Amino acid sequence: MPTPHNPPAAVRRALRKLGADIHDARRRRRLPMAVVAERAFTSRSTLQRVEAGDTNVSIGIYAGVLQALGLLDGLSQIADISNDSVGRALASAELPKRIHLKRPAGPPRNG
Repeated sequence: MPTPHNPPAAVRRALRKLGADIHDARRRRRLPMAVVAERAFTSRSTLQRVEAGDTNVSIGIYAGVLQALGLLDGLSQIADISNDSVGRALASAELPKRIHLKRPAGPPRNG
């Protein structure tokens, strides 16, 4: 049995919005729940949970539903470096000022 998970309010809000957006996308396409669920290889009840933004549904199920609606490309952009200004700034701040090359180990040179 899975461990109960109580994510922060911001996470719950984000998933509720994602679920509502998925619901709206399905309705705009005039697709019944049964069709989307079948295309996403899940059950209708799980699709209902996705559309409600249930935090206990795996990201794989959300991805399957997005693919069934033709919206999967957006998922791959979520944590893309081009959208991560904080991560880019932190990575740039940690770049070394100078790079020292190590000399290959070998016999000592006479010079």
